[in-house]
Amino acid sequence: MKRNDIISTIGSDYLVSNIENDEFSYPKEFKNQSLQFVPIVSSKNGRKFEKLDIKFVKDNVAILVETKVDFSNDLESAKEQLSAYVEYEKQISKNKIVAILANTANDKIMVWRGVVSDSDFMPNENSLRTIDEYIDFYTTKINNKEKVMSNTYKLNELLHKHGVKEKLRSQFVGTCLLALKNGLEYKSVSLTNSQIRAAIKDTLEELFNQNGDLEKAKKLGLLDDRILKNQVIRSLKVADFREILSFIEENILPYINDKTTAGQDLLNLFFVTFNKYVGKADKNQAFTPDHITDFMAKISGVNKHSVVLDPCCGSGSFLVRAMTQALDDCSTEKEQLAIKRQQIFGIEFDEDVYGLAATNMLIHSDGNSHIVCGSCFDYKDWIIRNKPNVILMNPPYNAQRNQMPDRFTRTWKKDKKEDPTKGFYFVKYISDILNSINQPAILAVLLPVSCAIGTSKEISDIKSEILKENTLDAVFTLPNEVFYPGASASACCMVFKVGKKHSDITNPDTFFGYYKDDGFKKKKNLGRVEQVNTNGNSRWVEIENQWIELYRTRKSVDGLSATHKVSGSDEWLCEAYMKTDYSTLNENDFQQTINDYLAYLVKEGKVYES
Repeated sequence: MKRNDIISTIGSDYLVSNIENDEFSYPKEFKNQSLQFVPIVSSKNGRKFEKLDIKFVKDNVAILVETKVDFSNDLESAKEQLSAYVEYEKQISKNKIVAILANTANDKIMVWRGVVSDSDFMPNENSLRTIDEYIDFYTTKINNKEKVMSNTYKLNELLHKHGVKEKLRSQFVGTCLLALKNGLEYKSVSLTNSQIRAAIKDTLEELFNQNGDLEKAKKLGLLDDRILKNQVIRSLKVADFREILSFIEENILPYINDKTTAGQDLLNLFFVTFNKYVGKADKNQAFTPDHITDFMAKISGVNKHSVVLDPCCGSGSFLVRAMTQALDDCSTEKEQLAIKRQQIFGIEFDEDVYGLAATNMLIHSDGNSHIVCGSCFDYKDWIIRNKPNVILMNPPYNAQRNQMPDRFTRTWKKDKKEDPTKGFYFVKYISDILNSINQPAILAVLLPVSCAIGTSKEISDIKSEILKENTLDAVFTLPNEVFYPGASASACCMVFKVGKKHSDITNPDTFFGYYKDDGFKKKKNLGRVEQVNTNGNSRWVEIENQWIELYRTRKSVDGLSATHKVSGSDEWLCEAYMKTDYSTLNENDFQQTINDYLAYLVKEGKVYES
């Protein structure tokens, strides 16, 4: 492909050059930014890599194109050169990157989203795209999300029709999805049910072997025993089995591209939607929506240096999001491998959900993550050894006595069956461990609003205890039905600086956000669905940017945010400290308030018929 054709296809309006012949000199750009340029040299001939052939930039996405007559003549050298330019770009900008090798002798190309590594390589990208299409690699597509949600509900009906029980569905579908993603053959009419299941098991075993998974035997055993050997799955008619696999392949898999940010979001959306059916009878199980995990990873500052722990990891949603964000911050394949092998840790109590987390991480091309099965209260030494500096979690709000340590349950009243701190004890437990080894960390946790109000003595006391060694940095009040249609709890997100006393005079006031509108609306048979603005863009993207900007600048905006110095005995909600923006109120708001108050009176038995 000729150079001019490459430029016109991607978009000549977005071409960026700083020397003649439209090339881009990184030494010159480093000098312009008063940065020291340290050249990367070829491992083969010592040549310095300095000038990129073609560069485009739009909306904080950089397209880096290195042309060769035929890069297959010396592919490793070409990849090494392109990788150097990616590393330079990471040093001079915060741009997301699409890296491309392009032949001038023919139309052959190779494309990487981010780092020039095996995990970022996009094998199905065989022709050049426009820059807007490349930008889509880093954005979410709302229509696709709705399509996946709609198809997921249809798949649920199909599973119900074929007798697959609710608690089994999510892990069964996840296992099938993983096998299909890795080339499962199931369409031959000669295949039996047992042969399809054997092929799925072989695929899983190969994936665990490839990734050197330390808990391979346990994870494979769980998936085999709980799913593939389950009586319901073994009893599926082969035609029904093929129908289910075909539906997943045709209606779910095409929308999932785990090499793009959009793909990551869609995949988590699939799990979150389907997880509503895992342990449905257990109203305590609240799986975190993907856009909230994204927000929490961003405010926690997850990057390539982060060592992330989720001590109640569920299906792995926080771990997937943290890994994605950390990988995007990398400049080299070596850094990416370090993140996957040494920096992602999870603990999950429920064996069924633990298997789901293992599958989820494998689908995201990572079988090395250290996810263990058991109670986080039994893994103190393991946590100390791994020294996490970012904690992301959504602990159980109503943990039973048998799920908590005796030293804690002994303090409960005799008639108390559930955790009186509503999950706060998990925060104290993890922060105490990190403080015992002087390990600073950011801890972001989802807790019920009752924890922030703190009317009970147990909650008030533990809030004060936590603040003795840690800072309450921020609290965000989230939408009322953020877990809909799963758990009904109203939640808030709290952010703590572990290891820095709240009473430290250098601490700024706690930031409070009244973040009740995330741009999602309930939609029949779809749950909460992302909305678009008048320009057709995602409302959530704009709202999230506003939320993060307010938090980082600690601005007080009437009706939206406030800052205030608080203690353990105070209310930890924005509603207690922000000023009302009366200009936004209308008659509907007044009527809704009256309706809510009336509903409260009826519920409390304070309204009687005359």
